[in-house]
Amino acid sequence: MDENLAASVGKQASEVSKTSEVSTCASAKRLPRNVKLLGWASLLNDVASEMVVPLLPNFLLDSKLLGGSKAWLGAIEGAADSASSLVKLGAGAWSDRVRSRKWFVLPGYAIAAVARPIIGLLTLPWQLLAVRMADRVGKGIRTSPRDAMIADSTAPEMRGWAFGFHRAMDHLGAVIGPLLAAAFLLWVSADLRTLFLWTLLPGLMVVGLLGFGLRERARAVNVGTKHAWTLKPFGWSFRFYLLALVVFTLGNSSDMFLLVRAEEMGVARELLPLLWCVFHVAKSAGNMLAGRAVDRLGPRPMILAGWVVYAAVYLAFAVVSAAWQVWALFLVYALFYALTEPAEKTLVANLVGEEHRGLAYGWYHFAVGIATLPASLVFGWIYDAYGPAAAFGWGAALATVSAAMLAGVRGR
Repeated sequence: MDENLAASVGKQASEVSKTSEVSTCASAKRLPRNVKLLGWASLLNDVASEMVVPLLPNFLLDSKLLGGSKAWLGAIEGAADSASSLVKLGAGAWSDRVRSRKWFVLPGYAIAAVARPIIGLLTLPWQLLAVRMADRVGKGIRTSPRDAMIADSTAPEMRGWAFGFHRAMDHLGAVIGPLLAAAFLLWVSADLRTLFLWTLLPGLMVVGLLGFGLRERARAVNVGTKHAWTLKPFGWSFRFYLLALVVFTLGNSSDMFLLVRAEEMGVARELLPLLWCVFHVAKSAGNMLAGRAVDRLGPRPMILAGWVVYAAVYLAFAVVSAAWQVWALFLVYALFYALTEPAEKTLVANLVGEEHRGLAYGWYHFAVGIATLPASLVFGWIYDAYGPAAAFGWGAALATVSAAMLAGVRGR
């Protein structure tokens, strides 16, 4: 009797296990609702953002518009991203201690939706600095809780796919935005100010989509405050990963300088949005494919490969001599983003526990953002003082050092 009972129980357990495996496989075929909604929100947000971003250097440097300089460009982009990084840390930590991350994500997108159109009303470089900082603060409020929400909503074995999908949708929006901008400038009006005002429309669509559609599953809330703003909850591997990210970012200046370099090499202003569009087509497709590769190969090898590609591309930008070469380099540069974006965020989730996930993403974005200001300032200064070869060579050198550091990080 005991043997028969044991056999019966074992058979039932086996059947339950098989059913569970089938259920898991079936669920893995579809991305969660929240991941899809956040992907669509990023698409619409980037439609608005990338109608503006490729044209900002020209808007700032044109003596008839704002009359700024490359040093101003570095200061604006660096200060805005560094301010954003502080907010990302606080928002991520706070979102661990409340039941809804949605109420960080929604206001963050709303602030950006209002800030972008205001650029069309500006007349001085310092005003652009203030508005870009407001835009980036909105990004800071939403980013860490949003990434934590994606990780919360997704099984560990498909996180690379989830983050890859989200980044792919983000970049797809960055394809549509420049196309709309180019069409507007070529066929409607060459006035940049009017174009910037129109970005209010997709921004409002984002707020409506998330306000009515986003839902959160029940989750444990971290009510402790002892380690709310520290690295104490995290092990050595996560801390060293952050250090490698800081070193890499110190050589990773704003991509606005690549657009400056493109214009120097003969790419016409009217074609800059198209160049930006092609760049984001490659980034979107690459992220979708690389996200699944992260789940198979692991995030660390993907990041290492991406940083090596970055170093090679920056060295090439240092010696580029023709407009067609710029187009080719932008396509290769997209490979760097595809290899690293889903992998970096997946590695964060792999190195930390669920109870401090928001804080971990806060520290991740903080590490990247806090190095952005000196990175862009130094790059802009080197560019003005010593030329593009020295500036892009500096970025390539730091990418090589950070790749060597990342080799020592071990994830779960």
